[in-house]
This record gives sequence, structure tokens and C-alpha cells, in this order.
Amino acid sequence: MKDKVKHVFFDLDHTLWDFDKNSGLTFKKIFELNRIDISLNEFLEVYEPINLKYWKLYREERVTKANLRYGRLKEAFDAINVEVEDTMINNLSVSYIEHLTTFNHLFDGASEILEYLDAKYKLHIITNGFEEAQERKLRNSNILHYFETVTNSEMVGVKKPNPKIFNFALDRAQAFAQESIMIGDSLEADIQGAEKVGMDTIFFNGRNENLSIPYKTINQLIEIKSLL
Repeated sequence: MKDKVKHVFFDLDHTLWDFDKNSGLTFKKIFELNRIDISLNEFLEVYEPINLKYWKLYREERVTKANLRYGRLKEAFDAINVEVEDTMINNLSVSYIEHLTTFNHLFDGASEILEYLDAKYKLHIITNGFEEAQERKLRNSNILHYFETVTNSEMVGVKKPNPKIFNFALDRAQAFAQESIMIGDSLEADIQGAEKVGMDTIFFNGRNENLSIPYKTINQLIEIKSLL
């Protein structure tokens, strides 16, 4: 595999950028700013799976960006029986995006593995995240300089796992699928999506789930060294 690979494509959220950790710190900050007195841990426990559900709906074009931003908060507050007015939910959804990129924790080994790969391959990002936030995440966490191209779903008008976004990213990178590999945390969006266009894949099982899958899998980013 090492011999044929020239281009390495990464997902960003939940793969390099520690979304759950940064998101939790953001909610702590915006709840304090808006004087919302609730248990942060109780809120995050229900919010995180709801957020993943909404991102799946967003990938499938079943909710809009606005629906996602409002719905995930509304559902989470309802789940813990906290009544919050729609005006406040909308304010929080804006405040959340504004403050999210002020926290920029990466997964363990992210900077080290990017430094290692950068000396051997051309590196790229393919993300379903919102354009205005993703570049700030890359810049503020000091990893933007590693990537030759950054492709987000809003540029293309479709989201992973749609083959169009992978083909768009390959074209931008001037790369062939057979000489490229995709590394990401979503079996559906990253791994199966990339596989459909002929790319090799590495699944990042950052949650250490007990899975039996036919894909190359790592639990820590530094393990990429043994594969590339």
C-alpha cells in the first residue's frame, strides 16, 4: 500500500479535530454567557447522540443547515425537560458556531502523524462541516499548512458519502483514486463513500467500539505510521 499511495485525504471532525471535547467546552462557555443554569454533563449526554443523528439527516439531505442547528439544541433541551424559548435557542445556535473554533483540541498524535505524513505524501481534507467553521478550525489548531487542498460539502453541493464530493476533491488535488487513501471516523460517510470511487481507506475507531468490519482500522492516529 505504501508504494502506490501519493495522496492522503483526511476527514476533520472526530478524526483530527476532537469535536466532542471542543463542543463540550463551547457549551460550557455559551451557557455561562447566557446564564443558562443546567447540568452540562446531563445536557452533553443527550446532545451528542442527537447531534450525530442530525448530521446523518443532513448528509442524507433530509434537514437543512438551519434545521440542524436549531433541531439538535431543541431536542436536547426537551430530552432533559428544560424549557428554552425559540429566540434563545436561535441565539445559542449562532453563539455556538462563533465560539466553537476558539477551542481547538486535536486527537492525541494528530500533529505528530501529520508531520510524519507531510514528508512523504500530499495531504488533503474532505469534510461535511460548514465552510465558515472548518477553515477556522484548521487555522486555529495550527494544522492548515499541512494540507494542499480543503474540500467541504458546501463547495460541491453534496455531502459524503456522495461520490461527487470525493471526485471533486480528487480533481482539485490532481490525484487518481487508485493512488489515494481516505482516513476518517465514519464508516458510512468516509470509508464506504471513498471505497465507492476506488480509494483505499483507513477507519479511525476513536471511540474504541467493538466492531468486526472488513476495513483497515486504527484506534490511535499514531498507528497510521505502521500502514503508511
